[in-house]
Amino acid sequence: MISQPYISSSHAVYLLRLHIVLVTKYRRKVISPEIMGFLETAFRGVLESWNCRLEEFGGEEDHVHLLIGIHPALNISGLVNNLKSATSRKVRNHFQSHVAQFYWKPYFWHRAYFVGSVGVVSFETIRNYIDKQGTKEKTVR
Repeated sequence: MISQPYISSSHAVYLLRLHIVLVTKYRRKVISPEIMGFLETAFRGVLESWNCRLEEFGGEEDHVHLLIGIHPALNISGLVNNLKSATSRKVRNHFQSHVAQFYWKPYFWHRAYFVGSVGVVSFETIRNYIDKQGTKEKTVR
């Protein structure tokens, strides 16, 4: 088994990761390579202010994928909404003329998003492990 970078706090040891997908409003192909690089930096900054970390980032002209590490007390919907509003505002301010070609209102991200938990083992592996708790025969000495 590969050693995982578990995080230890005063009351918990954890390894929590989320996969987040954000889509541009109307799926417009507004994200240029320059904006993609800018977004990665912007997401990293917002996540650090939430005591989270950006582990992987990528995307295409109309959407982005983030793999992030979070802490157990996190309000996920609050984080995602903050990520969307902060990065939208930054992109619209920094790339104003480019974004204006696609949106005449202050839009950038679609209001919906995808978020999924990411583990180091599959759901079935955990399910089987839990199902087998207390079923091992005791060794006789």
